[in-house]
Amino acid sequence: MESIQHTIQENDKGKRLDMVLSNLQEDWSRSQVQQWIKEGHVTVNGKSTKPNYKSAMADEIVITIPDPEPLDVVAEEMNLDVYYEDEDVLVVNKPKGMVVHPAPGHLTGTLVNGLMAHCKDLSGINGVLRPGIVHRIDKDTSGLLMVAKNDRAHEKLVQQLVDKSVTRKYKAIVHGLIPHEYGTIEAPIGRDQKDRQSMAVVNNGKHAVTHFRVLDRYKDFSLVECELETGRTHQIRVHMKYIGFPLVGDPKYGPRKTMDLNGQALHAEVLGFVHPRTEEYMEYSAPLPVYFEELITQLRNDR
Repeated sequence: MESIQHTIQENDKGKRLDMVLSNLQEDWSRSQVQQWIKEGHVTVNGKSTKPNYKSAMADEIVITIPDPEPLDVVAEEMNLDVYYEDEDVLVVNKPKGMVVHPAPGHLTGTLVNGLMAHCKDLSGINGVLRPGIVHRIDKDTSGLLMVAKNDRAHEKLVQQLVDKSVTRKYKAIVHGLIPHEYGTIEAPIGRDQKDRQSMAVVNNGKHAVTHFRVLDRYKDFSLVECELETGRTHQIRVHMKYIGFPLVGDPKYGPRKTMDLNGQALHAEVLGFVHPRTEEYMEYSAPLPVYFEELITQLRNDR
């Protein structure tokens, strides 16, 4: 079992413990956190508590993540685009169209299947279907991901996500001409009450912050760089729709009349983090996919 520590700050004072902890990492659902608390895997100032415990300033929280069940996912040989690898961490450039981890009924062809064939050791903290997965990107989003090869590395990388110290910059093409050069979107994200398969900005959602800057403008579109401060499900897609500039090609959050790109024009271009063993800051950049570059050329020519 591995442990993650968190100290309650002013902005979480008075909030339910299960709500505070489910906001720490994008892959932790509130129901999962509640189960951990009930099973005694969470302590507050050294003592077990209940999910509805009201957090107090400077409370010391320790989350001891249970050991995973035995893994039953098939390893598949794939030509992975690996940018960096050592005994602790791996950085991979995921192609558009690939799912990150298996789910019930979809157990093959994912990045995890390829990772299991590529390397023998992956961390087990995130359970049987997500070995090594510290964070994720959507199926039709391309770009860089960091993968933990042991639980110690996983714990330290997750802590950096909790501390908001990981650099994650994306390129996106959106509908419309954004009138200003820079912006920050701070709006909570949760399940869409009208469509449970989608996310939306909702009052009781998880805290979410996206910073953006405009890189270029075309006839009816803008090229933007988005930097994540938090990492909620579909965050950039939901936030850009919320301010009126949905992503091009997005079948879920885009307008009905959008380009058919087999998914949104979104690429995780830059990833930076502190190495879990050497404590050296590492940053990687992946070039835009061919379709993305061709789209930019087309939009420039039409301008």
